[in-house]
Amino acid sequence: MMREIIRIDEEKCTGCGLCIPNCHEGALQLIDGKARLISDLFCDGLGACIGHCPEGAITMEKREAEAYDEIRVIKEMVSKGKNTIQAHLDHLADHNEIGYLNQAIEYLEEHHPELLTDGKTNENSPRDPHQEGKSGCGGGCPGSASHDFRNTQKSSTSTVLGDIPSELRQWPVQMHLINPAASYFKNADVVIAADCVAFTMGGFHQRYLKGKALAIACPKLDQGKEIYIEKLTALIDQSMVNTVTIVIMEVPCCGGLLQIVRLAMNGAKRKVPLKLAIVSIQGEVIKEEWI
Repeated sequence: MMREIIRIDEEKCTGCGLCIPNCHEGALQLIDGKARLISDLFCDGLGACIGHCPEGAITMEKREAEAYDEIRVIKEMVSKGKNTIQAHLDHLADHNEIGYLNQAIEYLEEHHPELLTDGKTNENSPRDPHQEGKSGCGGGCPGSASHDFRNTQKSSTSTVLGDIPSELRQWPVQMHLINPAASYFKNADVVIAADCVAFTMGGFHQRYLKGKALAIACPKLDQGKEIYIEKLTALIDQSMVNTVTIVIMEVPCCGGLLQIVRLAMNGAKRKVPLKLAIVSIQGEVIKEEWI
């Protein structure tokens, strides 16, 4: 299957080994003086190891890889003890990977209950990393750590002050950073928006974003747009998204985003409804239709 997985640049890798203990899943080993990915099955693709590489030798890539197997990972991890188990559960909770987290906890409850701590992770997942004073990045980049806002209560303070509450349900939102397998994309209605739309259209959150998952991109300035096609295809076929709404500006370059979405849909096995909305440079919706 096509999915996010780490890539190690052997020319940059110095063999320092700092990434090894920060891959709790055991996907990395130091072999012949270089960090090696020993099994696709053990790499969850969340990138906890990336921030611990001082040479920038570890990056994420989209490629054909075996599906991550949480049960096999947790079985291998049992011998490493309670602290490693808890770090792994925290890692899954921080990235809001609730499906994998539940699999791990259910296995431990049945086979090794002594390895479950009395902590909050196995009782109240997902955790709120902001309340706990953590970045919630699991050792990776804080800006790309996954957060699900769907169950977060909106404060009434902003309404009193005249601000309009955000309808954003997740983080990250930039197309290069999103994980198509994240739980908030499962069976969701998804908005694919050009970068400029939310700045131009005052009612974007209420009209298009409310109740939907989001990905943003700039078809003119972004690099690696072929990755966008792969991610959108994964959203359709693997996350089984319900509908796609593309919101673009009236300027000609924005048409490239529609082309990217169409290419992804043509390559997908499933067919999903597609709505197109075009916004003027003064923030008015000049066209909206299912296509």
